[in-house]
Amino acid sequence: MLLDETLTAREMRAVEMNSEYLGVSKLQLMENAGRAVAAAVMERFGRKSSVVIVCGPGGNGGDGFVAARHLAGAGYTPRVILLGQPKNIGSQETRVNWQALKGMSETILITQVRDSAEIEPLNGDVVIDALIGTGVVGALTPPYREMVDAIKASNGYMIAVDIPTGINADTGEAAGNAVKADLTITFHKEKKGLRSAQNHTGELETAPIGIPPEAERYAGPGDVFIASKKRSPSAHKGDHGSLLVIGGSETYSGAPALAAMAAYATGVDIVYVAAPESVASVIAGFSPSLITVKLKGSRLNSRNAEKLSALYGKIDAAVIGPGLGLHPETREAVIEIVEEFERQKTPVLIDADALKSYPARREIATGAVFTPHSREFEILTGKPPSGTLKERGETVRKEAARLGATILLKGNIDIVSDGSRTRFNRTGNPGMTVGGTGDVLSGITGAFLAQGIMPFQSAVAAAFINGVAGGMVVSEKGYHMEPGDLIEKVPYVIEDALKGRLRAS
Repeated sequence: MLLDETLTAREMRAVEMNSEYLGVSKLQLMENAGRAVAAAVMERFGRKSSVVIVCGPGGNGGDGFVAARHLAGAGYTPRVILLGQPKNIGSQETRVNWQALKGMSETILITQVRDSAEIEPLNGDVVIDALIGTGVVGALTPPYREMVDAIKASNGYMIAVDIPTGINADTGEAAGNAVKADLTITFHKEKKGLRSAQNHTGELETAPIGIPPEAERYAGPGDVFIASKKRSPSAHKGDHGSLLVIGGSETYSGAPALAAMAAYATGVDIVYVAAPESVASVIAGFSPSLITVKLKGSRLNSRNAEKLSALYGKIDAAVIGPGLGLHPETREAVIEIVEEFERQKTPVLIDADALKSYPARREIATGAVFTPHSREFEILTGKPPSGTLKERGETVRKEAARLGATILLKGNIDIVSDGSRTRFNRTGNPGMTVGGTGDVLSGITGAFLAQGIMPFQSAVAAAFINGVAGGMVVSEKGYHMEPGDLIEKVPYVIEDALKGRLRAS
């Protein structure tokens, strides 16, 4: 399994969220970050050196507050400059550490600077930039711009906390003014843009801050954050995705309806359900929200191509497979439809009977997620996913690379890989062996695909959400669940994940 060597600012936030889910609080991470900064000062400068720490009101400033406390405890007399007012301090962790400083007025000199007019020259042997960190987007505005000028005008040794203020953490670009550090201490992993900003970073050190490796190996709330997009107040119908679900047969009518309803619960705007006319009316009865498209015949067949082609220009992604059945003409139609998705470059999730119809080991030419259980995986790849979890993960990774797709192998621990990255998901429970929970998973994943989320990220987030929803149902009613119970929980799981209310059991 490969873990990313560098992280974007958004990915770093996701890792922190997953860490908190695992029981390592943001307050602990801030404590460790600030201690690392203080240690860097102590390694290079003696106690008689003057240290100025310029802090913003966000998390980067909180790291600076912690550094000041540790330096004071080691016999230094640091000066802390807060750019802004205490009432504007953003996070609870930063407020806690600000309160701690207020009781240390004998050993820490604290100054508040409310606007550009109050900025004075910075005189210190060491000047620590703890202004903004990874939150910079675009050029700095007053008073940050003027404070950066003051930092740059100082003759002190410059230390940047996590990333020099003014540098975009993802691109390394400085849209305007930016700190030029002698030393940059970045946390946990190098931020992606730092490699392009070497003329601003100076010496670069990466400091561990106590994030467990499991925060990147296993799915968590941070992965829901990665897969979520903010809704604009001026958004219109369809701006958050249109999904096509192709499924159903004379034997199975519920599967495509479950996938469609799960997609709505995840936040997609429009769901079309294309199903044989023999079951389309039954599917429509599940909810007035479902837009059903009646396909001629009692099962999917090649003659449905014209009816489906009218939808391709209206959708952002598709799910094919739930309840299709395995009639020979259905298998033939699956291949033709997938080939059309490839021509259209439409992201597609291939599940259930469509997986059994897909040519074994054929590479796909569009963004795709395959969601097999172990037997379907063997049919698809010719290889059984056996051995230890690590060995199964490597098998899934190799086959995902061969297929050019993301594979979500369902099991008691789900395995997700796109051929380069591999993640595991531990949420879920034995009650989810009930039929239909896989269709719910497909709908959640399809909704993310329709909203423009990459296949790997969609699959990891969906696996986590589906499993947590199942856990909520079990906590309320035991293992006596129906797939519809999961759908009802999906919106709550997403909100709880984004607001940091979930904890690993």
